[in-house]
This record gives sequence, structure tokens and C-alpha cells, in this order.
Amino acid sequence: MLTLSWALPLAGAVLLLLVNNADGRRDPFIRWIAFAFSVATLAVTLALWAGFDSKSAEFQFVERAAWIPAFGIDYYLGIDGISLLLVVLTGFLTPIALLSSWESVEKKVKEFSIFILALEAAMIGVFVSLDLFLFYVFWDAMLIPMYFLIGIWGYDQRIYAAIKFMLYTMAGSVLMLVAILGLAYLHSEATGSYSFDLLKLYMLDIAPDTQRWFFLAFAVAFAIKVPLFPFHTWLPDAHVQAPTAGSIILAGVLLKMGTYGLVRFAFPLFPVAAAEFAPWIALLAVIGIVYGALVAMVQPDMKKLVAYSSVSHLGFVVLGICAMNVQGVQGAVYQMLAHGVSTGGLFLIVGMLSDRRHTRLITEFGGLKNVMPRLTASFLIITLASIGMPALNGFIGEFLTMLGAFLWDPRYVVAAGLGVILSAVYMLWMFQRVYLGTVTHEENETLPDLKPREWASVVPLCAVAIVMGVFPTLFLAPMEPAVQRLVAQVQSVQPLRVENTEGQGSKVKGQRSGQRVQVAGTRSQVAGTRSQVAGTRSQVAGTRSQVVGATSQAAGTPQAPGRF
Repeated sequence: MLTLSWALPLAGAVLLLLVNNADGRRDPFIRWIAFAFSVATLAVTLALWAGFDSKSAEFQFVERAAWIPAFGIDYYLGIDGISLLLVVLTGFLTPIALLSSWESVEKKVKEFSIFILALEAAMIGVFVSLDLFLFYVFWDAMLIPMYFLIGIWGYDQRIYAAIKFMLYTMAGSVLMLVAILGLAYLHSEATGSYSFDLLKLYMLDIAPDTQRWFFLAFAVAFAIKVPLFPFHTWLPDAHVQAPTAGSIILAGVLLKMGTYGLVRFAFPLFPVAAAEFAPWIALLAVIGIVYGALVAMVQPDMKKLVAYSSVSHLGFVVLGICAMNVQGVQGAVYQMLAHGVSTGGLFLIVGMLSDRRHTRLITEFGGLKNVMPRLTASFLIITLASIGMPALNGFIGEFLTMLGAFLWDPRYVVAAGLGVILSAVYMLWMFQRVYLGTVTHEENETLPDLKPREWASVVPLCAVAIVMGVFPTLFLAPMEPAVQRLVAQVQSVQPLRVENTEGQGSKVKGQRSGQRVQVAGTRSQVAGTRSQVAGTRSQVAGTRSQVVGATSQAAGTPQAPGRF
């Protein structure tokens, strides 16, 4: 089933490659074939969701076959609750992206459709890979279709944007490749054989100094893809120059691969290094939240405004991941889905306006609600979803993310809260200038409202935004076991943190029940909450803790959340 999920769109791309369309007469046929394959892929992803056991934290629908046995490389696929929802998101947005290009893409329709389907196959492959070598193949494969989508069907500065996108992403990919090969080598040193099996690599006991270097290699690669401040400069150019379909997929799915990489690879593979760098990464995330919002506020171009809003919103995702507690990670994954839906919808509707007026400048519009009431209503729903209005999808993700961050370190939430306020300012101000008031340009008086094909792309986005806001459990339930396992896995090897509290002696912030704790290099098993440990004395943060044996007895008092 997982092989079918990525092989089906790839088969559609190969089929279209065989169609002779030199004169362009078969463009309608090609569009329908591409759309049919994308809808079939969506059906496969929904079937995966229907057959998924939401109570299990294990990887499901596992497929495995030897690929390059000499180097321990397997064709190894599987999904848990985190990757499942991202696969469904990919299948959902691809047909919408194809519908958005139905009239706007007039040249090389065959090649355009091939690249969209090939891109979908690579994106799904990234989410379902459990072999690091296979993951890297899909990771790099997705760059090629997006490069051509921007470079051929983009706007005036498309070549510059495409090359910048490729250079930034490839630079990070090379660092990650070095770290992947290093992990395989460490596995060989420990066991005598190479392996790229992610689950086996999770079990490696890597020295802290080595973890730092490997973590930085992975984290930089994923930070570029997110993009995290200050690695974000390629994103506005790529979004502005990309065709509408490219912007939808870029914002909706490609950016999520960076945050997915942090969750799936960087933090669980190198938990000790993650604990050290998490506060600094969270600081960059908060800076990105505020910076992206401030820059978005002064943009004259609607598409560039939405692009900078992505920098701001994805900062919340990274902040939730850095908190590395159940609330924070669940909120981060939920925000990935919500951002894909709402920002994809914003790019879709901005693209519709651009196709009608051939401009995206805010000053060229005004009073569109009098001319296009249905499009205005759709844009309002998506706008409110983007700024986190209760009962819409953006609220759930931001709330859980900030709750998790508050439990970890309230200082980050204070700054991130400013980003929430600023997002409402720049989005509603844009809506006011574009849609409210009187018509300010006579060219806008005859603009057509939503067409049936546009209805088919806008209505699903609005509907999903509402469903995610009203029934969040539909999406939270499948991911919760996987998130709990991830958090336990990462926190189990974090150092026990002891803080001095004035007038109260030492206050120990340990880990949750059943998780391993490392104290000055010695791991002890924590069975409950605050533990009095007598025996071996270890120095932790300048405070002496009593350690008896390797097993701690629970005192029965509720324990404070584990912290980095």
C-alpha cells in the first residue's frame, strides 16, 4: 500500500511522458489524466488513514526488501501517526494544485503535469521512508521537479529564484548526507555491519561530542527547508516567482519536510545534543515569528506577504518541537497540517486574483466584495484560519504549541504571543485594503467571481479548515501514541536537571515515569516522580544529589514536566 502511494503518481508521470503532444492539441486530455492520477493517489492516502490503527505507536503498513545488502541499505517503508497525516496532506493538496493551473498554465502543459506528479511521488516517499539512504534519495529527488516548476513556469525573475532555491537546499542536503554516512559508519563500528535502518540507528549510543556535530548537520539541512531564521531568504523569492501550483505545494508540503525532519531524525537520533541546542533553536524560531510578521506587514505584494507569513507561522512549529513535550509536539504536527491548508488556500486565491488582473499589488485592488462576494467570503475564511481564529484549524495548533512551550519555558511564549497579534494585524489589514470599501480601480468592476473549477478547489480547503477547528480529535488521535513514544524516547536520555530554589534547597526537575535519566554520565531508572536517590554522589548543576543504586523510588508527588 505504501509503495502504491508514491508509485501511482510516478506511474502517471511516466504515462504522460509517452503521450505525443508536440502541437499542444492534447492539453485537455493531459490535464485530466494528471488530475485523475492525483485523485487516485488521494484515495490511496485516505485508505491508509482508514486502515490505520490510531491506538498504536508502532510503524504500520511496513514494507521491507533488501536493496543494496553489502551496505545495509533496504527498501524500508512505514508510517506512524505523524507521517500518516502528512502523507494525506500531500495527497489532498496535489489535485488542488493541478486545478489551480488549469487555465494559468498554457505552455508545456505535458511537462508541467509530469513535474507535479513526480514531485508528489518524491514528497510521499520522504514521509514513508524508514531507511536513511532511501529517505535521502527521495529528499534530493523532490528538488528537481520544483526547480523546473519555478524556472520554467515562474514569473520574471524565475531563473534567479530557482537557482537560489536549489543552492540553498543542496547546501543543507550535503551536510545531512555526510552525517547519514557517519551514522552508518558508527553502526558498523558498534555491530560490525553497515545499516541505514532508522530504528536501529535510534539505538546507537553516540558520544555527546559526536552527537553535536551530527545534530548540527541535520538541523541546518532541516532549518534551511523550514525555513528557519536566518536561513529563510530563499523562500520569498521562490514563492513570489513560482506559479500558483508551485506555491501551493511549496508552502503546503515542502516546507513541512524541514519540521518533519527535526521530529523524525534530528531530535530522536541525537537527544543529548538536541537538549543543548533546543533553547538556541527556539530563540531563532521566536525571532522568526516576530521578524516574519513585521516584514509581512509592510509588503506591497500579496504573494510576498503570504510568503513571509509562512516564516512566522512555521516558527511556532519549530518552537513546539523544541519544547519536546506531548503538547508541544502535537501542536507542532497539527500546525504543520493547518498551515498547509490555510497558506495553500491563501496562495490559491491570490493566484486567482493575479490571473484576473495580472498584478498582485495590494494598491491595485479594493472593494472586491462588491464584485466578487463568493471569493471574498472564501478568502475571509482562509484568512481567519491563518491567524488562529477559534473554531478554525490555526487555533488548535497554535494553542497546543504555545501550551507546550509554556510548560517548557514561559519566556518563549511571551515573545511568540506577539507574533499571534501581529499576524492578525497584517492579514486583516490586507483583507481590508483588498476587499472592503468601494471599488478603487475600474478594471476591477468587471472581474468574474468564482468559476465552477475554482469552487472545486476552494470549497475543500475551507471545509477542511472548519473541520480541523471543530473536530480536532480526528487528527490528534492518530498522532498521539506516536508523539508520546517520540517524547519518551528523546527525554529518556536527557540529563537530570537540578535547580536551586531560594529558601527551598534543591528542586529536581526529572523525567516522567519509566524514563531513563542521565546524571553526570550515570543512567538511573526513574519509576515515578521526584526521586530521592542515596548512595553514589554525583555533581549536577553544582548541587549534590544522593544516588542509591541505579533505581529510584517514587515519592508519590506529581513531577514537573521534563525540560531541556
